Amino acid sequence: MQIVNAPHLPVRPDWLALRDEPVLQPDWPVVDAHHHLWDRQSGRYLAHEFLEDTGSGHRVVSTVYVQCRSMLRADGPVEMRAVGEIEFANGVAAMSASGAYGQTRCCEAIVGGADLSRGDDVAPVLEAMLEVSGGRLRGIRNPLAWHESEAVRSSPVTPPRDLMRDAGFRAGVATLARYGLSLDAWVYHTQLDELYALACCVPDVTVVIDHFGGPVGVGPHAGHSVEVLAAWRGSLQRLAALPNTRMKLGGAGMPVFGYDFASAALPPSSQQLADAWRPYFEVCVDLFGAERCMFESNFPVDKGMFSYRVLWNAFKRLADHASEAERKALFSGTAIRTYRLRGAGDTV
Repeated sequence: MQIVNAPHLPVRPDWLALRDEPVLQPDWPVVDAHHHLWDRQSGRYLAHEFLEDTGSGHRVVSTVYVQCRSMLRADGPVEMRAVGEIEFANGVAAMSASGAYGQTRCCEAIVGGADLSRGDDVAPVLEAMLEVSGGRLRGIRNPLAWHESEAVRSSPVTPPRDLMRDAGFRAGVATLARYGLSLDAWVYHTQLDELYALACCVPDVTVVIDHFGGPVGVGPHAGHSVEVLAAWRGSLQRLAALPNTRMKLGGAGMPVFGYDFASAALPPSSQQLADAWRPYFEVCVDLFGAERCMFESNFPVDKGMFSYRVLWNAFKRLADHASEAERKALFSGTAIRTYRLRGAGDTV
């Protein structure tokens, strides 16, 4: 896989501070179903930085850590180096579970990064990850987002083209079922039909679709939102018909979605974000149902465009017409069921 500079927006704390809002519905319990932690050239976002965000007013009871190639082992067999990321995330989870850092149980579930293209041979890696995870490993994610245009990029890793069609990769995904692990998949809307074919092949594996299913708004798709949303919706409709699929609502702070909020003098308000994302939200909930959708922060990736407080205010605005049962599913219940969160269930 080719490593390139991360195409993420820089985090500008002084700029983010220009937008302050009171917290909406502060008593609603929230599970952040997707975030990262790292220390790299683009900046540090470790436990203390994340806890600062989760402690900014919303009642975040639990979080799901997702693969981002943090703290890989520096030596040993190449296929085992990703085990280091599980050790790291589990250490943060143990720190948080002590209760010394507030109410949030960070990294209560962990999605790791074992190389699924190894097919059946990924089994020893999964077993090593399970052994060091403190019982918290729940799934695996591999880089899958690929587009023929260089202008469409959302990750520092470019995967091989058509990886989801590769027999070895599909065998690796099928292996997840043996261990009760799910598959997280970040793909662009142009790849959703490939993801559908993959999900059909692994009915015993829960396939979690990240970041609204990736409707792209840059490169050759800029200025073609009507066509993009039609194609995206059509592909999602097929995926939603599969009982083993789930949808994460978030990630639209990445430049690949085509929003230019980061270029404004002031950060966006939660109302601006809710208005912009409502078409995504409504289609996803209409197709998958609230019981198969969950909100995610995708921090710190999305922190270049808005603050944590404003983001969750936006989600609460999106759910303003939802029933109580739908709201509970969106903000906590779906994530609790999908990732088998224990501590969060006691607070919801």
